[in-house]
Amino acid sequence: MTALNRVPSLMARAGTASALTLAAVGGSIMVPGLATDASAATTASKALKVAASKKGAPYRYGATGPGRFDCSGLTLYSFKKAGKKLPRTAAQQYNKTHHISSSRRKAGDLVFFHSGSSVYHVGIYAGKGKIWHAPKTGDVVRLQKIWTKSVWYGRVN
Repeated sequence: MTALNRVPSLMARAGTASALTLAAVGGSIMVPGLATDASAATTASKALKVAASKKGAPYRYGATGPGRFDCSGLTLYSFKKAGKKLPRTAAQQYNKTHHISSSRRKAGDLVFFHSGSSVYHVGIYAGKGKIWHAPKTGDVVRLQKIWTKSVWYGRVN
């Protein structure tokens, strides 16, 4: 009997057994919303890996890769390689993300730097208060500590 054929009989025999018990005996349970959350996490982790792989690539204003980037060009490129389309500029990207609090941020979320209500820079959160980003002319794609509290966070859906 294949694993797929066993699931219905396991479900029938389990009755009110917990999901953990079913998992332990090889069953599976679908939880609404979980697949979406899992695929978002996978997309974000892929985008983060792509950004990290561009370490040392030179900054160029308006560049979207694969060899040179500006800040939003790096995020656009990284998420495109992970299967998600983002708009071109940091401000447009902010408007297309699901806004989250700093306490809910996760690796792979976007970090938007702002002055008042104007977004002027974006990077990909790497965890531990750091981002991968393309900082400015004369610099390269690199991992850097977030240097200000004037940031907002967005999750790519």
